Amino acid sequence: MSVRVTLIAAARSSDLFDERFDDDRPLDQVGWHQMQLVAHALVPLAAAELRYCSPTLRSRATGDALGFAPLAQPALRDCDMGRWRGFTLGEVMAREPASVDTWIADPRSAPHGGEPLLTFISRIGGWLDTRPAEDIAAIVAVAEPAVVRAALVYALKAPPRTYWYVDVRPLSTVTLTRGPGRWNLCLDAGA
Repeated sequence: MSVRVTLIAAARSSDLFDERFDDDRPLDQVGWHQMQLVAHALVPLAAAELRYCSPTLRSRATGDALGFAPLAQPALRDCDMGRWRGFTLGEVMAREPASVDTWIADPRSAPHGGEPLLTFISRIGGWLDTRPAEDIAAIVAVAEPAVVRAALVYALKAPPRTYWYVDVRPLSTVTLTRGPGRWNLCLDAGA
């Protein structure tokens, strides 16, 4: 039996320009509103045999609001950004421009003192690879957009730099199916 994992990016917790590294803020008013607009399309995913979420406030709130009653998975946490935690990219670039350049150019680097991008992608891939396939047809997981990006890079065996070219918007979904020795990206037709 193959396993089907649908990843949902958590609803937003802040304006794009105020997003902070490794942030754990609850959903903002716009996030709640956007979720109400798309909930009709996402609620049916609650029929999945297993329902997970990353341990952040916004991921748990998104999953709960959609009726998933998800189990928090520590492995689905956002990338550990070390001393950059709580800062915006703009703030870090103003203080440590060379470190940001290094971080983006080298997926093995961790100038922030946290988790290298390559380690983050591997951690998310390890979670994917350990999902049960026996008697489980569908899994849904609500996670931070960065987690969804990492899962896509891992599943497609893309170079780590691909991570920087994948945009994942709040409440977007992507489905991965595991076949023998590989993951496939499944794009569903729009409603």
